[in-house]
Amino acid sequence: QVQLVESGGGLVQVGGSLRLSCAASGRTFSSYAMGWFRQASGKEREFVAAVSYSGAITYYTDSVKGRFTISRDNPKNTVYLYMGSLKPEDTAVYYCAASRVSGAATSSTIARRTGSYDYWGQGTRVTVSS
Repeated sequence: QVQLVESGGGLVQVGGSLRLSCAASGRTFSSYAMGWFRQASGKEREFVAAVSYSGAITYYTDSVKGRFTISRDNPKNTVYLYMGSLKPEDTAVYYCAASRVSGAATSSTIARRTGSYDYWGQGTRVTVSS
């Protein structure tokens, strides 16, 4: 069982930046691929970024490439999402998720699926104002 707690959301102006954190419980954090997803009001949850067990492999959705960076600190059981050059369309609730599905750490296709993830946090809201 893994519990995930996100933090770092808030209100930011267009062009600003935020860093989201996701703290995980348990002693097996490094055996999970980790992902960030987001859900805007009235829309389906969508993939944002994912990172492999060691942090060596990362995947991003096209709309955030070059602006967002996912990273993890395994000794601290934490995964981060740095978000820069924020746009109004980045406004959403952001969720972190953990996966032990085979291929989630090495396959972009698998990492992007919500069904690939076993555990989810409660979400943190990000609002980008213009």
